[in-house]
Amino acid sequence: MIGKARHLLTLAVVLSGALLTTAARASSSSEELVLQARAHEEAHEDDVAVRRYMEALAIEPTSEGAWLGLGALRMRIGDVAECERVYSSALERVPSLHAAIEGRARARWALGRHADAEADLDAYATMERNAGALRQLAEWYGLDGRTPAQLATWRRLLAWAIQQVDPVSEREARLMVRALVVVVDGADPASSPTAPDETRRALAAIARRGG
Repeated sequence: MIGKARHLLTLAVVLSGALLTTAARASSSSEELVLQARAHEEAHEDDVAVRRYMEALAIEPTSEGAWLGLGALRMRIGDVAECERVYSSALERVPSLHAAIEGRARARWALGRHADAEADLDAYATMERNAGALRQLAEWYGLDGRTPAQLATWRRLLAWAIQQVDPVSEREARLMVRALVVVVDGADPASSPTAPDETRRALAAIARRGG
């Protein structure tokens, strides 16, 4: 019995090692195909690059480089609907690939799906604490005429700048908040209270100062 158990254990170790070796080879092959795809992109051979990215994903469906590269390429050549599908598929297979959320947000915005795009970019900015993405989100809200949401986003940027002790970004955010408070006016309960209680007056004063 002991000899049989040892034999089974040895067999399990050998099989495990073989599987790891196979996985390592697959990963290496996938990475090589991604490098080839990028080289073809640089040579303006986009069709070949697409094939290489697809081949890489066929070998390794969780290849982050292949998903992001394929999505960016689709966006660059103007195949926006396919770009959105690529990033959605990437997130199904690699939910932790936050960069795919940002990529999908930009594709959805280009497709005119602004609410979905804004939701994606908000999620990405929050998860990555990315000020650049939050600035882009504020710009999108402005283009959509959603000034209260734009104001709320700049207030978030102001809070981040204060936490990070970034005086340049803080000054910019305060200026934007003050300007947007004027634009929003009555639509912003913090800056234009309707009830004359002290709490609302205090909130209004803070809002007018820019936070």
